[in-house]
Amino acid sequence: MASASTFVSVVVPIYNMQRYLPETITSILASHYDAFEVILMDDGSQDDSLTIAREFAQKDSRIKVFSQSNAGASAARNHAIRLAQGPYILPVDADNNITPDYIREAAAYLDAHPEVKVVSCQVDYCGDKSGPMHFVAFSLPMLARKNMIDNCAMYRKQDWEACGGYAEHIKGREDWAFWIAMFKRGGEFHRLPMLGFHYRVHANSKRKATQKRKHQLIEELNELHPEFYEAMLLGPLHYHRSWSKFLNVCHRCLHPRKWKVSEAYPALEMFVKTLPRQFEYNKGEIIYQGRNELRRFEIEGKSYVIKSFRKPNLANRIAYGFLRKSKAQRSYEYAERLLQLGILTPQPVAYYQERSGLLFDKSYYVSLASEKTIHFKDIDSLSPEQQDCFLKAVGILTARLHEAGIYHKDYSGGNILVSFHQEEAQPLQAELEILDLNRMRFGKVSVERGCANFDRFHINEEALKVMVTAYAQARGTDTETCIEKALYYHRLSHPQA
Repeated sequence: MASASTFVSVVVPIYNMQRYLPETITSILASHYDAFEVILMDDGSQDDSLTIAREFAQKDSRIKVFSQSNAGASAARNHAIRLAQGPYILPVDADNNITPDYIREAAAYLDAHPEVKVVSCQVDYCGDKSGPMHFVAFSLPMLARKNMIDNCAMYRKQDWEACGGYAEHIKGREDWAFWIAMFKRGGEFHRLPMLGFHYRVHANSKRKATQKRKHQLIEELNELHPEFYEAMLLGPLHYHRSWSKFLNVCHRCLHPRKWKVSEAYPALEMFVKTLPRQFEYNKGEIIYQGRNELRRFEIEGKSYVIKSFRKPNLANRIAYGFLRKSKAQRSYEYAERLLQLGILTPQPVAYYQERSGLLFDKSYYVSLASEKTIHFKDIDSLSPEQQDCFLKAVGILTARLHEAGIYHKDYSGGNILVSFHQEEAQPLQAELEILDLNRMRFGKVSVERGCANFDRFHINEEALKVMVTAYAQARGTDTETCIEKALYYHRLSHPQA
């Protein structure tokens, strides 16, 4: 028996179910279990369903009735669960019936097995169809291809909260998406050997309605759970669901890929392997869109920035496929190299690249989002003290790069971030990070070539002199010569300045 403290909330979303609702409510109230409530959530019914619900509530204090504008079964179910008082939730559709012992046995099993997330039962059909409903054994690979858990299964409210509830944009089979969301985070499933409820089949039943929109449902599942399908099926779910894994293997033979995930972030591997679909499904927050695209993703409390590189021209599609490292791979490896030298850049997390046949196709670079928010291009908005500190810090950083044999070919104000800090009674300090690393070159950097590296900074000549003075001093070379050379190259790039 379940403990006396275990309270169950039975939630019933209702939409135009006046014909079946009385029988459904009666079956719930006949349960051989005392500690439960019934939350009836009317979803804008246009028949007498809400009136019927209120009549039952007047006769039984365990029933609570709420209503909302029509928003679909998922929204109604989520609304009801938010109002639920019980730690255990049992959804029941308004046209189905449960057996008297189901709540008691399901709650007792959850009490005794904390590792189990969901408890279901044996089911039979009623209405336009009769006989037992047959289920395949539960497994995650099978759940990826087929829903073997009916909506009327008991689970903990805390697990509903953890997985974000039911996806409200999915109309029909939303329980399948919900079970994936719940079980992809771990946990076990149990099916009781007892008959627990009767599933009604009729002309307007959800099972019949969803069969007409199979294509859309599959797309919605793929969009909601790309990492899960990558892990279970090596790619997305297909219309011919049983063939999905085979079709994905064939696709991968024609579209080989390469990726690397930092040892510090092993849990992100499935996310990284689905980056093309993450962008296809327009996930994440766009923070820049131009030749390349930057998106921010929030994952398990951390913020990541993913750079999607534009598909290169034909010559480079051949070269990147076989002869040269991709921009994404170079970004990752160069970031690691900089950090080893003590030069700051956002923490590299992963890269992903893919071919289409013999041609290079897609590539992505993943890094932790920087906590620094000030770009060099924003220097005019800073105080004079901060400007002076920033300019000198950039000069010193540039000298460090060149002394280490690193030449940044895309060195500009948009690719340098700063934060300031100041100890008590100490001068202001600037801490810099550099971005956009794929165009760095390695080898000896002469002073003259180094002075040319300032040519893309949009600053006035007085500011440039401050920067280059710090550069020359850090490299131990003549200041006036460096200023002269830097001004020369800067004027070539900015003839109107």
